[in-house]
Amino acid sequence: MARTSGKKRSHPSKNRRGSRGNPQKVAPVVREPIRPAGPRDWVGAARLRTLPLAVAPVLIGTGAAMLVLDSLRWVIALLCLVVAVALQIGVNYANDYSDGIRGTDDVRVGPARLTGAGKAKPRTVLTVALVFFGIAAVAGLAITVRTEQWWLLAVGAAAIAAAWFYTGGKRPYGYAGLGELFVFVFFGLVATLGTTWVQALALPQEAWFGAIAAGFLACAVLLVNNLRDLDQDRAAGKRTLSVRIGRTATRWLFTIFVLIPFAIAVFLALFYPIAWLTLLVLLAALPAILIVWTYRNPRELIVALGLCSLTSIAYAGFLFWAFVG
Repeated sequence: MARTSGKKRSHPSKNRRGSRGNPQKVAPVVREPIRPAGPRDWVGAARLRTLPLAVAPVLIGTGAAMLVLDSLRWVIALLCLVVAVALQIGVNYANDYSDGIRGTDDVRVGPARLTGAGKAKPRTVLTVALVFFGIAAVAGLAITVRTEQWWLLAVGAAAIAAAWFYTGGKRPYGYAGLGELFVFVFFGLVATLGTTWVQALALPQEAWFGAIAAGFLACAVLLVNNLRDLDQDRAAGKRTLSVRIGRTATRWLFTIFVLIPFAIAVFLALFYPIAWLTLLVLLAALPAILIVWTYRNPRELIVALGLCSLTSIAYAGFLFWAFVG
């Protein structure tokens, strides 16, 4: 029988531990410091890709107003554009702030946001959002004074409140699946009809048709955005409409939202032949639908989102031309 030495053989695990069994110190993980947000980051956070949704209803509403007027009231039209664009940028920064402090953006498919990525202080992002809301409020006040339609102050306050409470506050409606409804109301009906009213003090039926079309296209953009972030939103407890109804129903609803405006355009083309040209915009809309139905990676939906924004502004441009031409 083999003799053993008097010294005890050390156990492998004890070689890695101290006398009290604590792990030996390991080299700390070196993490690269987060680069503070630069001008490019701030411009990216404004999400310029969504700005066509603000411009489109102003174009359509102004075209509908010119059916009543003999000339363009360009000062009021420009102020309407400032209101719409400032609100859109403001809500983008407000969403960045609110989603960031809630942790919703901790795992994100789309472009990184300022707050969630730690590139800017939450208070700074909030301040920028409030500045753009202020710009919209000042432009809206100028419209109210110029038109003497004082009830518009209540509409403006409601629009700013809707922009904030989409993801802000204790119970944001965007987290309850109501985002598309409010987008239809404010980026469709209110923006388009409001633009027509402050210029013409009338609401022709063309404005109503155009408002519905603009609203559905805006909803399509939001829907594809929420489809892209469906898994992350579900994990974060954000119950968007896409989370509630699932991928297949979202695809069908998206398709309907995109195609209804073209059905409206065909009807309007019976009276305004230039409106037939809006069918050319299907060259952007149909690929967006195809991507939504066939995508394998959620990042592919970023392309669909861009195509939807292009669809919105091109559709509005052709409809404006149809009304004024």
